[in-house]
Amino acid sequence: MTLPRVLLVPNIENPSACSAARAIARSLAEETEVLLCAADAEKCGLTALATSRAEIGTPDLAVALGGDGTILRAAHVLMDIDAPILGVNLGRLGFLSGAGDKDPVASVRAVLAGKGTEESRSVVSVSVRVAGRASEQREALNEVFVGRGAGARAVDLAVDVGGARLARWICDGVIAATPTGSTAYSLSAGGPLIAPDLRAILLLPVGAHSLKARAVVLSEAAHVSITLPDAARADACVVVDGDVLPCGGGLERIDIETSPVRVRLVQLEGRGFIPAVRDTFF
Repeated sequence: MTLPRVLLVPNIENPSACSAARAIARSLAEETEVLLCAADAEKCGLTALATSRAEIGTPDLAVALGGDGTILRAAHVLMDIDAPILGVNLGRLGFLSGAGDKDPVASVRAVLAGKGTEESRSVVSVSVRVAGRASEQREALNEVFVGRGAGARAVDLAVDVGGARLARWICDGVIAATPTGSTAYSLSAGGPLIAPDLRAILLLPVGAHSLKARAVVLSEAAHVSITLPDAARADACVVVDGDVLPCGGGLERIDIETSPVRVRLVQLEGRGFIPAVRDTFF
């Protein structure tokens, strides 16, 4: 009989996460095939379970042990792999988590037994053009931020949607967020919350030098292009789910649209979007 494969993605900076990973690996050793990415396995003292990213295959379940940032990391590890992710909250907010920290082993067993519900979350893809050539192609579960880099000056960003000019802002930057990401950076910048079962792209200028700058919610079919028309205010970087892409001179165009990729998050404790918003942010 083939054992179910479980990928553990711990926050290696959090001792509780590594302890939980060891407990899961020890308790489920005879029931599952447990694996970790090599760097995580080494940090948590589980080198016998180390697996390269190329050999992960399609696990039956990925378990993110930490906070929301760890769930994002698990999503990026599995971005091209159709596998569900259970977030066990060992961090601060845990807004995306599907289980608490009381008994991670029992939570994993429950999900493998078919308990819990899945939420399908939309993703945006971003393509970056630098100095006349394609530079980066990434996916984001939360958001893409285009904005000021190492310099202190605001940037000048022109935003087009479907080939039509929406706005040109001198600002700190522009966020293009998924509904999932509407509770992240966009929330702290004053943006609206969007229920995660919707498919949409949220555009939000940050620190715009304008009394008219407002958030705009676009359909999932929207194609967003951001360019930098003023070379004197073009010192910008692109940040994808907190990961700063290599930036410098020559950034020309950033294209953002809904990706065909979906991220599958498992909710074990049945907390819906509204109770999660209430318990986390109010």
